[in-house]
Amino acid sequence: MPIVLKTSPLLWTRLAALAFACVAFSMTVHGARLPRGTGDFCIFCWAFSFAGTLLVILVELFNLQTRVPVSWKNFPITFACYAALLCLSASILFPLYYLRGSASQNEVQNFRIVSTVFSCLATIAYMSEVSLTKARPGEVAGYMATAPGLLKVVETFVACIIFVFISDPVIYDRHDSVKYCMSVYCICFILSAIIILLCIGECTGFLPFPFARFLSAYALLAVILYLVATIIWPIYNFDPRHGGQKQRPYSCSSTQGLCVWDKAMAVAVLTGVNFILYLADLIYSTRLVFVSA
Repeated sequence: MPIVLKTSPLLWTRLAALAFACVAFSMTVHGARLPRGTGDFCIFCWAFSFAGTLLVILVELFNLQTRVPVSWKNFPITFACYAALLCLSASILFPLYYLRGSASQNEVQNFRIVSTVFSCLATIAYMSEVSLTKARPGEVAGYMATAPGLLKVVETFVACIIFVFISDPVIYDRHDSVKYCMSVYCICFILSAIIILLCIGECTGFLPFPFARFLSAYALLAVILYLVATIIWPIYNFDPRHGGQKQRPYSCSSTQGLCVWDKAMAVAVLTGVNFILYLADLIYSTRLVFVSA
């Protein structure tokens, strides 16, 4: 089996991301002494990114792109985008939970600082990979390399973060309107995930309707659903007339990480972020339909 080694900025970027992710989770496992919970998630982010990048490098090194059961025009950039978002999340959560409020310098603290630094470096490396592999104007590329494809990745990732905040503890069962918001997050996440899987598996041609028109129709539906959720969620969580709490409770100051009020606020912000993402997705998808026509 021939080995194809072509040095390029993209290869060096992937090798850098591989090394940074490896150092991040190695330092954490070796000496950070983390309790169960958020630390496990951060380790997963770095280990998953490392394993996926190693797989991509090996496939291209042995020239196996045509033998893997996925679209190689779509898979590497999709993975790089998810890895960038995972490492970014770990870079925020890790110091928030394990470095904030700790002024003492010891060996464990040094390991945690090193892990945070290399997590940030891995985030930059994966963002650079996405920038290098995304579609340029006039270039023929896979859907996931275009702006709407990358937006789908970010939309599903933001939805996953919302699911984490909204379910631990459960804060969506107090009112039917809040349950509507939860249904919006689920419906849009599932449909976006299906679109990503169809593109990676190169199955869009089997659909009984034009894929481009489906994308624009779905983006319009998602914009409407998220617009309503962006309005409803703050009303039923922060308006005292609807059982909400306007001011941040004093008890949140002594809570490690995020309290319930903080998580409800985070969900409100992320709902608005996803609304903006779906709105941009709608604009790009509509342009795609007109270009195709």
